Amino acid sequence: MLEEVERWLSARSWSVTDRPLHQIMAAKRATGQSVSVVLPALNEEETVGDIVAVLRHDLMRQVPLVDEIVVVDSGSTDRTSEVAAAAGARVVHRDRVLPRIPAVPGKGEVLWRSLLATDGDIVCFVDADLREFSSDFVSGIVGPLLTDPGVHLVKAMYDRPLGGAAGQGGRVTELMARPLLNMHWPRLAGFVQPLGGEYAARRSLLERLPFPVGYGVELGMLVDALHLVGLDALAQVDVGVRKHRHQDGQALGRMAAAIYRTAQLRLARGHLIRPALTQFERGENGFEPRTFSVDTEERPPMLEIAEYARRKVA
Repeated sequence: MLEEVERWLSARSWSVTDRPLHQIMAAKRATGQSVSVVLPALNEEETVGDIVAVLRHDLMRQVPLVDEIVVVDSGSTDRTSEVAAAAGARVVHRDRVLPRIPAVPGKGEVLWRSLLATDGDIVCFVDADLREFSSDFVSGIVGPLLTDPGVHLVKAMYDRPLGGAAGQGGRVTELMARPLLNMHWPRLAGFVQPLGGEYAARRSLLERLPFPVGYGVELGMLVDALHLVGLDALAQVDVGVRKHRHQDGQALGRMAAAIYRTAQLRLARGHLIRPALTQFERGENGFEPRTFSVDTEERPPMLEIAEYARRKVA
């Protein structure tokens, strides 16, 4: 590991216990910064309501750390929107945010549009499929942004159990993202969960970043933030254990392909590889090929969008 990364791990890796809530709240009052929590959601009726309820109870009623909770529904066919609204979130549909630009499927698309649907100086993203959710996930990663003006983006780090085995989740991280980062962006090798969906950042950074529309958004954001603000402006906080719904192997393959594509675009903007992935499923006549397109589109920095620029002027 690079000496720079070893120093970074000592200076920019913390535990959620390092910043008690009273210290975070004092910093929020002193700086006057507002905090938005965004939950991108697609068919998460089983979990999204509990997450919203915990956040409202712990970080809005008990202490006023969070100013708004916004669930961005990306086309759910279940009761995700109703459950989230009943729990107290403001729910917006992906297609109603920036309707001038037709929406495409993908997590990154939803996160990008959420910048127009929120007002916070600090924006915190939380996946909507978490189980046994703790508000430490939010207070832990928002804390450094409120207490340290030199920090611009904070990722959560945690154990990810798979079945009964501790630490065996995060298969795409270990098989795709971590090798890519260590080989091509070794300064980012210290991130424990580079693909984790729980992270917070200053709006002033997020609005300057391009957003891959699909699953490559987390890797793309880390790489682009490194080049834009430098390693010392990035940090991570240990929040314990993350329990969530796991994807099957083929879905993980499609995620890995999108992540590789995002990395490849950043390594060489010229020659582009074939943006497709063929997988196999056993059918009546043996193994049958199934080909999926790989997310290739990226949204420009939000500052370049006229509607967003007008809102900032207003």
